[in-house]
Amino acid sequence: MFFRLLRLILVLALVVSAPLSFEAAAQGVGQAPAGLVADQQKIIQGLTTKTDNFEKQIQQDGVDDGSLVDIRLQLEELSRQSLNSALAFRTRLGEINSRLEQLGPPPAAGQPAEPDIVSAEREGLTSEKAEINAVIAQAQTLSIRISGLIDQIGNMRSALFRNLLTKRYVLSDALSPQVFSDARDEFDNFYKAVSSWLSFAIKFKFQAILAATFVALGLALVLLVGGRRLFGRVFEADSTNEDPSYLSRLSVAFWSTLLPTLAVAAFLGSTIFFFNYYNVLRGDIGLFLNALATVIGVVFCVNRLTNAALEPRLPNWRLIPVETGPARWLVRLTTAMAVVISFNTFLSVVNDKMGSPLSLTIARSFVATIIVGVILILMAMLRPFKARDGSWRPWPAWLRYTSLGLGLFTIIAALLGYIGLALFVSLQVVVTGTALITAYIGFLSAQAIGEEGAFANTSVGRWLSANSSYEDTALDQLGLVVSIAINVMIVLVFLPLILLMWGFQPGDIEAWAYKLATGINIGSVTISVTGILSGIVVFVIGYFLTRWFQGWLDGSVMARGKVDTGVRNSIRLAVGYAGVALAALVGISAAGIDLSSLALVAGALSLGIGFGLQNVVSNFVSGLILLAERPFKVGDWIVAGDVSGTVKKISVRATEIETFQRQSVILPNSNLINNAVGNWTHRNKLGRIDIKVGVAYGSDVKQVHAVLLDIARSHPLVLKNPEPFVLFSNFGAAALEFEIRVFLADVMNGNVVQNDVRFAVLERFDDQHIEIPSTPRAAVEARTHVAWPTDDDKIEADFAEQAEAKAQAEAEAKRQAKSGRKTRKPDPD
Repeated sequence: MFFRLLRLILVLALVVSAPLSFEAAAQGVGQAPAGLVADQQKIIQGLTTKTDNFEKQIQQDGVDDGSLVDIRLQLEELSRQSLNSALAFRTRLGEINSRLEQLGPPPAAGQPAEPDIVSAEREGLTSEKAEINAVIAQAQTLSIRISGLIDQIGNMRSALFRNLLTKRYVLSDALSPQVFSDARDEFDNFYKAVSSWLSFAIKFKFQAILAATFVALGLALVLLVGGRRLFGRVFEADSTNEDPSYLSRLSVAFWSTLLPTLAVAAFLGSTIFFFNYYNVLRGDIGLFLNALATVIGVVFCVNRLTNAALEPRLPNWRLIPVETGPARWLVRLTTAMAVVISFNTFLSVVNDKMGSPLSLTIARSFVATIIVGVILILMAMLRPFKARDGSWRPWPAWLRYTSLGLGLFTIIAALLGYIGLALFVSLQVVVTGTALITAYIGFLSAQAIGEEGAFANTSVGRWLSANSSYEDTALDQLGLVVSIAINVMIVLVFLPLILLMWGFQPGDIEAWAYKLATGINIGSVTISVTGILSGIVVFVIGYFLTRWFQGWLDGSVMARGKVDTGVRNSIRLAVGYAGVALAALVGISAAGIDLSSLALVAGALSLGIGFGLQNVVSNFVSGLILLAERPFKVGDWIVAGDVSGTVKKISVRATEIETFQRQSVILPNSNLINNAVGNWTHRNKLGRIDIKVGVAYGSDVKQVHAVLLDIARSHPLVLKNPEPFVLFSNFGAAALEFEIRVFLADVMNGNVVQNDVRFAVLERFDDQHIEIPSTPRAAVEARTHVAWPTDDDKIEADFAEQAEAKAQAEAEAKRQAKSGRKTRKPDPD
């Protein structure tokens, strides 16, 4: 009675508390995400405000390419933030949809009404879902708007670039006498600005200037001296080498250009950095100093490159086989062209900062482009080669006409008033040409180093060969790695530089690098360089961890436990395959590849398996069965059809068997599963060998039996238990046949035992005068065939002579018969 009452009380408590719990759950469902919705609405409102400000700024700074690039980068960041706001509701929407599916649709008309708590919960979930969808719609609308602004910026930048190249200026105003007066005033203003800054810096920042300069100089010296010590002969041309290899010339040209240029760039860059760090520079002087550093770096790089490629002092080290005089002129002309373009670039920065008249800018650019065009024409008219007869020969036709065409084009464009186009072409000829030539030399060097045996002949290769245990094969593979590294370095260094020279901004390169690193969408597939590299790194780490665990398990655990070699091999293979498979799955996941997207590939692979890969799959499954069941293991002596030998390796596709002739036979695993296989050492190496012996008829078989049994028992490798046995097996056609049967602890020693027993049988039979018969061979006489007659007349003459002799003999017999005489028999001797 007491238990019934207690049960009734519990049921009532559950009935009363159930609505309360449902209501609490409903309230929780409706109230839990309220804060999330409000937070995301505030974020989207803030993003919208920033977008409005950027839209206004686009209209104001529409003529500044650099400002447009900065705005685009910030807009792309706003777009990512808006998409993240929309993705913040993904989890909650999944929960709401799942709960609505559990509640089901509302009852139709005429059906019993559902509880109020269920209706309230459905309405709350539906209302919440509508609010979330509204916020997501706002985020998507904002993202679309930002994408439109980004496209607008791209169109504006394209228009600015086209206007720069196609705008025509009036040269009459730019070349008037007023230009000289403007230039003098501009120089006075520039001199006053620089002198005032110098007086201020020397008076108040002298120690900071010295410290920054010495630190920058020390950094450059460390880079330069360290490069000389590390690269040795690769860095400088050896004047004593009269016949350097092409690889040596390429390496010297490339590294003697790159390393000093990097040292100068490090000095200039670190100087400006420390000047800014110690607040030495003011706004205008900072711009001037940055422009001056760029000018110095470009001129130095061009001069180093031309000197390295042409080597006016060392003809044997020239990459281009020109004469010494033209080589010097080429270096001078190229350097002069770089000086003109770089100085014009520096003056453009000064003019822009100081608000110079447009006529002065046009005149400056006009003079610079004319000088560059003249230099290009002079370079095209050079005759750098010498024929055998002593006459001078010009450049190849394509190179001569290209240089001549560029020079004439620059001059004509400048004379027609297209100063921007002429200046752009001149700048690309100098800077882009220098970068491309340097990169091309670097690619040639990498290709030469990557050739077979080339790296071992370099200074680094000889040093490694003398101071390490690297063999020629390892050095050759290291040369391939160095070649790939040089190619990657060239692309990373020169590609951004060339893009910058062609009008792209650093923000463009930054945006492309970000997209390349985070992911490029191709249809529904996202390719991410960062993800792919992460996946590769994860797979490599997993692979080496698997190999380490295999070695530790085999060498430290199973070896100490005296585990059989075959068992160790099977476990090691199973662990290796499992570890590599796991590392591949983790690497694919780390690369950001959705494994569910491989379902289509798996379906196509299944179809291919059904048609063309069934044998491969059959061998694979058979290999797994062999590793699991272990009908034989590594080291076993097996017989599979006509193949007999020792198992060397069991893989998932095939098994390697080494015959006793040291021939490696690769048998597919399906053959070993589907056909009979004999294993001499399956359980253990105990086995029996049989040796047949025949004796002559008439021998004492008891004596033969005793001798053979004694021989078998006396061999040290023959087991005593089971004991040896001699069988009188048969009455043969030519001998009495016996068979010695002995057991060995290791059947692999069977050939040795058989050899020893046969030698002992011959020796004992000779002592006991027991004959081992041999089967007689039938004598076959060779039949000679009469040759076919070759002379018919001779045959007829011989036949007539024989007939005549026969006739004479018959006539003589008849004559003697008529005379009655008898022929006398000869007297006996």
